[in-house]
Amino acid sequence: MTTPTDPTGIPSDTPTLGDRITGSLVGAAVGDALGGPVEGWTPEQIQERHGGTVRGIVGPWYGDDWRTARPIAPYHKGDGHVTDDTLMTHALIRVYTKARDHLTAYSVADHLVPEMIQHPVWIPELESEALPLQRVFLAEKWIVARLHYGHVDPREAGTGNIVNCGAAMYMAPVGLVNAANPQAAYAEALDVAGAHQSSYGREAAGVFAAAVAAACTPGATPASVLDSCLSLAQDGTRSAIEAVAEVALSVRDFESAIPLLRAAVAPFDTVGPDYRAPSLGARRPSRLHAIEELPVALGMLLVADGAYRPAVLGAVNYGRDCDSIATMAGAISGALDGGRGIPDDWAKQVAEASRLDLHAPARALTEVAVEIHTRDLTRRRAHESAFALLTDPR
Repeated sequence: MTTPTDPTGIPSDTPTLGDRITGSLVGAAVGDALGGPVEGWTPEQIQERHGGTVRGIVGPWYGDDWRTARPIAPYHKGDGHVTDDTLMTHALIRVYTKARDHLTAYSVADHLVPEMIQHPVWIPELESEALPLQRVFLAEKWIVARLHYGHVDPREAGTGNIVNCGAAMYMAPVGLVNAANPQAAYAEALDVAGAHQSSYGREAAGVFAAAVAAACTPGATPASVLDSCLSLAQDGTRSAIEAVAEVALSVRDFESAIPLLRAAVAPFDTVGPDYRAPSLGARRPSRLHAIEELPVALGMLLVADGAYRPAVLGAVNYGRDCDSIATMAGAISGALDGGRGIPDDWAKQVAEASRLDLHAPARALTEVAVEIHTRDLTRRRAHESAFALLTDPR
């Protein structure tokens, strides 16, 4: 049996732009919520705590003591609550709905900072309405300190911040606005992330956005997404992705993949073997290193052959910074198939527990992406006309 095609030759069941944006954003949020309650722990600790691998939404690590138990307090991680990864992703979408065009580092200063310090939202982990600034990690508070209080040049504001996955974790909207154009996504994300990160943290933001954009291309596969990433990635980020991909292609189940992917990325990860006790060189600028999260997310995508459930569950059970790994794996997988692989009960529980409409941001971003593409066409045609005049042999 063959798949029906339309006159363009594209299969009729190919996900639309709206499908892919929805799949990516819902997939990212669900991955984030699944990874949150086991973030920071090892795979062995996760299996001991949950009696085996995590297979869905679980409760807080310390049960009812989540309000006071360290090192988690005061956050209610678990029970379907999204974390700062999703809060920042949705904040960036609101920036796009204001700017209605491509973003730059100046957009972070003009729009994202006010989102963080002026507009309260529901914070699931705090079980209250609060400013996003009151939930985000210190690496994200840096944006406000540098841009709002320090009046630093937005393009340079990321310099000096710890180098982690802080900027990369919320760059999916940049990839979606540049759907099917990974080069443009990479360039835009590097500019935006310059207000937040430097070195390989900024590089990872660009490559993650490119991965999401590549996943939106009709006919895309995990292999084609990987190729797009490797065509753009630089320095240690490229080397880390290559090392992890080589291992990932040799294994087909995420349980077996976890120790193999960790061993592959370890030479490039500065944090070290004990996630809660980072090494002296942790999160410092380097051309030789990479964040751990993006290569592992791509690795799990390859292990799962793009399927959402095993890619995200592999990311969750990997431990360490697994909410961000699952956010990235979920965003890319969701863009590949338009979210068809996301379990409905997971999405429903996350939306209800987090008091979020997971589809509204996707609808808003889809509308903006179409507007931006229309502007891009107008700009491109103007450039083509000007260049034609410049090269007229008259």
